[in-house]
Amino acid sequence: MNVKKFTAPTSREALRKVREALGPDAVILSNRAVDGAVEILALAGDDAAALAPHSPDSPMSAPAPHLDLAPASSAVEHAPALVAQPAAPVVRATARPVPSAPRAPARPIAPLAAAPAVDMDRISSLVAEAVASAKATAAAEMTSMMSELRAMRGMMETQLNELAFANTQQREPHKTAVLRELLAAGFSASLARYLTDKLPATRDGAEALQWMRTVLARNINAMNNEDALLEKGGVFALVGPTGVGKTTTTAKLAARCVMRHGAEKLALITTDAYRIGAHEQLRIYGKILGVMVHSVKDEADLRIALNELRNKHTVLIDTVGVSQRDQMVAEQVAMLQGVGTNVQRILCLNATSTQETLSEVVRAYQGSGLAGAIITKLDEAASIGSALDVVIRHKLRLFYMSNGQRVPEDLHLADPAVLVGRAFGGQAAPKYGDAELPLLVAGAAHDPMLREVRLG
Repeated sequence: MNVKKFTAPTSREALRKVREALGPDAVILSNRAVDGAVEILALAGDDAAALAPHSPDSPMSAPAPHLDLAPASSAVEHAPALVAQPAAPVVRATARPVPSAPRAPARPIAPLAAAPAVDMDRISSLVAEAVASAKATAAAEMTSMMSELRAMRGMMETQLNELAFANTQQREPHKTAVLRELLAAGFSASLARYLTDKLPATRDGAEALQWMRTVLARNINAMNNEDALLEKGGVFALVGPTGVGKTTTTAKLAARCVMRHGAEKLALITTDAYRIGAHEQLRIYGKILGVMVHSVKDEADLRIALNELRNKHTVLIDTVGVSQRDQMVAEQVAMLQGVGTNVQRILCLNATSTQETLSEVVRAYQGSGLAGAIITKLDEAASIGSALDVVIRHKLRLFYMSNGQRVPEDLHLADPAVLVGRAFGGQAAPKYGDAELPLLVAGAAHDPMLREVRLG
């Protein structure tokens, strides 16, 4: 008996090999799955005939019966999936029947084990994570690249500005002189550069500097007379950081109101319950002027006090000093705006502060708008160009300027010409050399607020 083994990836391919090797009369003995392939054991038709059982009564000389075996092609068309159990050969006799033992029924061929189910949700999750990671990496790389490009552009602009200004120094030396004066007075490099670029070519020397002073004075929005403030009356709150002179300035304004309208037309309110003696300081001023001072702690107290004082011509509120970087600034502004009365806020600007600090103060306290500003401590400032620069760029209305502690003598109407002259009259103003000016001007950013500066 010659049993042969056939292996193929699929059952159809394996049966095809059986038919080609052993013929259509081949008998399938067994089939099973081995390492992902199908293995079939088969026997040729002649060998299968020799295995057919004989009846015990039949003579030994009886010829062997002729057997017609089930063809392999039929198995190809109708075979189910193959498993490892052997199947009994199917034999059909076409000649003389031969008695044989009862044949056991063929066991059905069970299907191959199903492949493990694919978790599509898991695959989708992995794909989504990979896509998100790729996007994040690309975004980070793009951000880094854009930062580098902006840095390169800034570097190139600075170098080109230096070259351009160096050329201007040679062609128009009078602009260099004016620029040096502006920077020495404390004005920002952006404003100084803008005004120097707009300097008419016909101006030269002293005429150029005079033109510059005129332009600066024209762009300071100052109150012409006190009638706009004292005669009209209303509720005014002096705001600003700690130490800018709010309480002293409140006393100076109170004295002017008393001299014009009398003590009965004025009321003073303080919200400063933090500093030791702050309330007492204003109370002493009120006692000297014959004015009652009211102390409030919160918005509800302020609302009640303003309602009781609604018949007063002028009400001055001395607020607690808060740093421009403190969130209490917004709370203070909200309190003054939420009392149901039109409270006009006046910002006190310390002339001794730097331009960067004053810009922070204005941005923090501006909120929905300021009625105006008062420049304080002029007598202590070596240069007031920074304060004037902020007033011009932020377009603040300037009410008064204060230059001392005397009440009320050291409070004056803001005079643009006087302020500009004071800015350029510093004795210890630093001077910049020709080699330093290109670097200072090249690094100055173009300020969009300067577009509204009036030149003529």
